[in-house]
Amino acid sequence: MQFIDLKTQYTLLKEQINSNIQTVLEHGQYILGPEIETLEKQLADFCGAKYALSCASGTDALVLAYLALGVKPNDVIFTTPFTFFATAETIAILGAVPVFVDIDPRTFNMDPAKLALAIEAVEKNDPSIYPLPKTDKALNPFAIVPVDLFGLAADYEPILALAKKHNLKVIEDTAQGFGAKYNNQTCGSFGDIACTSFFPAKPLGCYGDGGMCFTSDDKLIEILRSLRVHGQGIDKYNNTRIGINGRMDTLQAAIMLPKVAIFPEEIEKRQCIAEIYTKNFNTCKELTTPLIPENCTSIWAQYSLLAENSSKRAHIMSALQKEDIPSVIYYQKPLQMQEAFSDLAYKAEDFPVSNDLKDRIFSLPMHAYLKESEQKKIIEIVKNNL
Repeated sequence: MQFIDLKTQYTLLKEQINSNIQTVLEHGQYILGPEIETLEKQLADFCGAKYALSCASGTDALVLAYLALGVKPNDVIFTTPFTFFATAETIAILGAVPVFVDIDPRTFNMDPAKLALAIEAVEKNDPSIYPLPKTDKALNPFAIVPVDLFGLAADYEPILALAKKHNLKVIEDTAQGFGAKYNNQTCGSFGDIACTSFFPAKPLGCYGDGGMCFTSDDKLIEILRSLRVHGQGIDKYNNTRIGINGRMDTLQAAIMLPKVAIFPEEIEKRQCIAEIYTKNFNTCKELTTPLIPENCTSIWAQYSLLAENSSKRAHIMSALQKEDIPSVIYYQKPLQMQEAFSDLAYKAEDFPVSNDLKDRIFSLPMHAYLKESEQKKIIEIVKNNL
């Protein structure tokens, strides 16, 4: 059984994907070919942003966003410790400082109440208000990076209100949430710039690395376009700023176009699978099922359960493994405990919710082509090993 089944999807789209690849091979525009512009237009329309800019990866999307907004060394960027490393890695690459904000125990996303405390702590330079990284440098609050974890939108209404109150930029990290909704607004359209990933395992992925930035700001899109190609100006030998080589391959856009066409249908299939999981596990007092607020629709990048404790989780995952059913733990080591961020001198207990969840969370197979018989088997094994 596959944790994420890309082969079945390819079988369904094989003829169109192969045809699109052949078209690119024939026209030979491997960099910024016509398929790139088509993909950008389709996905901007899909999420409701004015502009989309494809790039080489979700990581590059974040770097481009930070550069476009003018992040400087010692600028503070508030984000969650319970996410993939790239969210904070890209902050540190530019010399800025990630200030972590703990998560809500039910949604796994940034807790707005704790964000308010963290902003106050930085403004007053007072770690007694909320845990801060160890530094002797003057920190400048600059931006917030909410993460749409596991396919669920962050709680944007209070987050955007805090950003406005404190004059902070907002960069939406929707690498796991593109296609989800919050108050009927589609992820990819929140904040100054939104960033997503097309890593193959994402709900909408390519066959390699790829990413995209979204914005509705006329000035920011021009800066992003320049930054994507070495800070290019009027031509490739005129450079107006320091940028990166962050272009998406035309072949990847060609592969994605048929996937975009069936994306809404796949979202519906994911909803049905998640509903079946939740209906069956809601009655199990030993498990906590994902909470989806009434104003949200998840894209279900992952279906994650909370076990009572780490030993119970290990027992369930072992039982699944014996039947060749994969399960995964996201995230075993929150970002404040990563060796790469040891200079920040955070402690595990600084973020108690993240610290607790890391020992109890586990994710089950989730994709649009999960068979009814497969899901039934997964549910039966989990229930029999509680």
